[in-house]
Amino acid sequence: MILRDKPGMMQLLFAVRGSVLPRILPRILGLSALSALVLWLDTKVIALPHTNAAPFAVFGIALSLFLGFRNNAAYDRWWEGRKLWGQLVADLRSLSREVDLFVTDIERRKRILQLALGFLHLHRINLRKQADTSVAIRWAGEDFASTPHPPCAALDALAAEATAGADDGFARKALAERIANIALAQAGCERIATTPLPYVYSLLVFRTTYLYCILLPFALIDGAGWLTPIFVGIVAYVFFGLAEVTEELSHPFGETVNGLPLNAICRTVERALAPKLGQDAPPPLQPVGYYLS
Repeated sequence: MILRDKPGMMQLLFAVRGSVLPRILPRILGLSALSALVLWLDTKVIALPHTNAAPFAVFGIALSLFLGFRNNAAYDRWWEGRKLWGQLVADLRSLSREVDLFVTDIERRKRILQLALGFLHLHRINLRKQADTSVAIRWAGEDFASTPHPPCAALDALAAEATAGADDGFARKALAERIANIALAQAGCERIATTPLPYVYSLLVFRTTYLYCILLPFALIDGAGWLTPIFVGIVAYVFFGLAEVTEELSHPFGETVNGLPLNAICRTVERALAPKLGQDAPPPLQPVGYYLS
């Protein structure tokens, strides 16, 4: 996630970090070059068909509406993912308090909280499809990394420890409900991660955008002349830029610049639970080059 103050004029013009421009620049340049070729052929070689801008205005409005719909769908996924991780933070903090109330054995309390932190990191690793489990192993041990579903294995171990250490039936019920809430948030995150936006959305958006930008020079030649490649580049930047942003937002747990800062959220929970484990709270993660991982 990019964290920076409101950009000024110079930053608006030249900021690259957090922008989708580097990824779409080849497409913009290619379409601008194609429009320049069309213009050269029309003026120097053979007269090409010309059209007015009215059909492209209607076409552009329809494309904008579809891009807006896709953007809303992608942002809903991003925001739901953030709410689910916020729920995990709240539930793990509440779990630490309930463990203090309902589990008398100090070593068992620490083991439960260590398993909770191990689960959280394994959940993050699972969502991002990462291979490095060293941070999770530091908290939960090596027993879970090789299981079919490491986060669930750690959560099962946590539930077993909490049930065994609870003082009475009410305590077991309270802890079981808390763990059920954690599992519900976990399942919600996995639903988002394993169910992408329908492929037909991406296919239609990118196919239609290319078609629009390729045909646009035929409507601009008469009015814009040799400025046609510039106007085509601007239109391509708007449409391809919005499409690329929605592509990132639709995968909220990725490591893109617009993905959720899962490492920082895990560190937030570590800071909350560290005093209960008898450890010094680690410092919060800070953005590097405006990027918070």
